[in-house]
Amino acid sequence: MTQHTFFDLFKPSWYIHQMSGWSRSSYILLIFGYLFIAWQTFTSPLSTIAIWTFIAAILGFTTTLAITNTRPLNGVFGLISALIYIVVAVAAHNPSDAILQAVYIVLLDIPVLISPNWAIDVEKKVRRIAEVDQRGEKHSAAYWHRLFAFSFIAAWILLYFFEIYITKTPRPMIDSFTAAIGITGALLTTLRFSESYYFWIIQGLAQVILWGITAAQGDASLVLFFTYMLYLANDAVALLDKRIAWFHHAN
Repeated sequence: MTQHTFFDLFKPSWYIHQMSGWSRSSYILLIFGYLFIAWQTFTSPLSTIAIWTFIAAILGFTTTLAITNTRPLNGVFGLISALIYIVVAVAAHNPSDAILQAVYIVLLDIPVLISPNWAIDVEKKVRRIAEVDQRGEKHSAAYWHRLFAFSFIAAWILLYFFEIYITKTPRPMIDSFTAAIGITGALLTTLRFSESYYFWIIQGLAQVILWGITAAQGDASLVLFFTYMLYLANDAVALLDKRIAWFHHAN
């Protein structure tokens, strides 16, 4: 296997490789998503935050599709989009969503920046939690179930009270719930478990609700609302397209 270094992340060949070999449905969704995000952005009143949201949406959507196709573009793309999303989330008074983006940087982007080979041959490492016992792995399925359940509950409680007592923001319940789901999904993705996409589906629905409410209350544009609808379409690709290893792989 070719060994990649940090500097490869700044070469066009890295992105050509990581964006090759995707399923046909993913390429179709990518093109549709680009056009749809651009249409939503440039047919609405433009502002500095709207332009930055557009850039983050394009990079984030591309990164999400790449992860689905087990060719992660985390690292530079993910880092840039997450940093922009943090600014947008803080400006929109959704602090838990900003924290979620910081968790994405730690769990999904920094590993690639430190070791680009972490993003190679992901399809060979994907498995379900139920398979760990028969694969003879160190930790049992029961261990992982307890860990992920604790991670979700702890994150939700901590983030909820953080918003209630510290930031005193307008949407503590849905914002903290959405972030807790996303944190658990990111942890599952980092550890290469197929169950991550169940969490991504729930999180996508929650993000649509969160940013729909946020836009309705005048704290954000509808760009992120529609962007997360595209994320849900990506989750459907992961579930239904037999070329996607997250749900269609040999034990």
